Amino acid sequence: TEIKKVDKYPTGMVWIEGGSFQMGAHIKGYYGREYPQHQVGLDGFWMDIHEVTNAQYKAFVEATNYLTVSERVVDWEELKKELPPNTPKPHDSILQPGSLVFKASNGPVNLNNISNWWYWIIGANWKHPQGPESTIADKMDHPVVHIAYEDAIAYCEWAGKRLPTEAEWEFAAKGGLVKKKYTWGDEDAKNRGDLANIYHGDFPYNNTALDNYVGTAPVMQFIPNGYQIYDMSGNVWEWCSDLFDENYYKEIEGTICKNPIGSKKSYNPRDPYATERVTKGGSFLCHVSYCYNYRPSAREGSSVDTGMSHLGFRSVKN
Repeated sequence: TEIKKVDKYPTGMVWIEGGSFQMGAHIKGYYGREYPQHQVGLDGFWMDIHEVTNAQYKAFVEATNYLTVSERVVDWEELKKELPPNTPKPHDSILQPGSLVFKASNGPVNLNNISNWWYWIIGANWKHPQGPESTIADKMDHPVVHIAYEDAIAYCEWAGKRLPTEAEWEFAAKGGLVKKKYTWGDEDAKNRGDLANIYHGDFPYNNTALDNYVGTAPVMQFIPNGYQIYDMSGNVWEWCSDLFDENYYKEIEGTICKNPIGSKKSYNPRDPYATERVTKGGSFLCHVSYCYNYRPSAREGSSVDTGMSHLGFRSVKN
């Protein structure tokens, strides 16, 4: 029988040996959605050593003529399914292709109101991350952003890969460390500039750029974790395949999960009408005063139809 030789080392990926770990936060003081810890067992998998870059996504788009969600004509009938009932239809001049872009405020603002720094910009998308006049010409080695969930799935299918489950992502992010706060240990990145691309200074108006960046950074600029994977903390949020359920960990308390794929439903009390998927890792906008999410156990949900200037992904392979 002829045995077909399989590519042993996929380019740009690292093998993560399977095993068991405690998933979730191990000390008190973090967000409730990270508790309780629970035991998870995983088979091995390959993971990208860095986030998918603009250059990689450009190659996919050129090969397939794919149009991302933020570039498409807005379908109000589909959009309103993710909004509270009876939400009035915006004027046609506003209901145009675009995405959410971060803009620093002029000074201290109410951190409970995200509209103080997030703005819907018509013409913002992966090729124009700050709006129609911006470009990625000098950012080909930066992570691609303004990627909705289906945009990430489309790339993965083209590349013969898939999105990681939340469990796979967290296991890989910990890099073999046990009971540590961050991907590198316990020292907080707020005091150093070489650990992760996060927000240093006063959010959202005074970024001191201790890490040399005020937005996305080229991939692989900060120290890798124990598995030699880069940017599992900060830079951009990364999509996972699981539906986001605020209470999922509580519902599976006391069980041992083998290769879990997450909740069967999406539930986020902060956005109850949206279908959300898990995002992990935090971004260049994470700050201890507002979004303390550059920790492996941290978990958020993002609406599947949403692209943002700090949201990207990486892929895995069986």
